Order: sequence, then structure tokens, then C-alpha cells
Amino acid sequence: MSENRFLLLQPGEVRPGRVPLPPAFAVKAATADTEGRFSMLEVTLARDIPRHTHRVADESIYVLDGVLEVEFDDRVVHATAGMFVLLPHGIPHALRCGSTPPPRLLQISSPGGWECYLEDLFEAGPSVLTAGALDPVKINPIASKYDIRYEETATPRA
Repeated sequence: MSENRFLLLQPGEVRPGRVPLPPAFAVKAATADTEGRFSMLEVTLARDIPRHTHRVADESIYVLDGVLEVEFDDRVVHATAGMFVLLPHGIPHALRCGSTPPPRLLQISSPGGWECYLEDLFEAGPSVLTAGALDPVKINPIASKYDIRYEETATPRA
């Protein structure tokens, strides 16, 4: 019932999850809070996210601070504070840190589920890394449950 879903978070407060996420991933609205419609996180992007495609979810990003490098389809753009990026489902993209300190952003995924994917990913721990970087081959078995597919061959950085 909608009137029972009102949510007010204090500064620094996050929604609880099945698995605690690192502070770089602050869940503000969980999928369960929105009846599955979306999830929203405040993210500090300290680690590059390899090129991947969401088969179902649209991803919206509003840059709060810093520079977010977005590889979208066949181009690279630099999104700075105050800029908004819509990454529609079905289009390959990658997200990279383009500033020091790393960019801070609001990330909304619709439908929801992004925080559930992150919980599974962090629960897997270092087993999804190779030489300290996210390894698409190791991530894909987890990501497939959320209709996400990472490219398993290296693509040149533009």
C-alpha cells in the first residue's frame, strides 16, 4: 500500500540490505521500497566498470561531483557535476573514473534490482577480480541473473 511506503533518510543514512555494501554504494531506495519500479544509490565510482549491457533495466546517472567518463555505444563522453546521463537498456556502455577524487553520482535503475546485484557481487568477494580489476568472465555468472552481460574481450579505451 502506497501510504505505508513513505521513506525519509537522514544525511548519511542508507537502506539495509541482505549483504552490507561498502560505503561507496549507499542504497537510498531499494527495489523493495519502490515495489520493484526502481532502485537508487549514491555511488562513489572508485573502480572502473567494464563494458556491459543491461538487457532489461535503464540506468540513469546524475553526477554530483567530479568527472564520470561514460563509454556509450561507440563514443566516450565526460559527464561533470550537474550533468545527467540516460543509458537505455540494450546499449553497451562502460563507466570510468575521470577525476581525483573519484566522481560521486546518483544512480537510478529501472526496474529495480541493481542493489541486489551488487549484494551478490560483493558477497562473491575477490573471486570476481583478476589483478585487482573486475573480470567480466568471473562477473557474468552473477550478472546473468540480473539480465546484465559484460563483454569478455578487451575493447580499446577511446
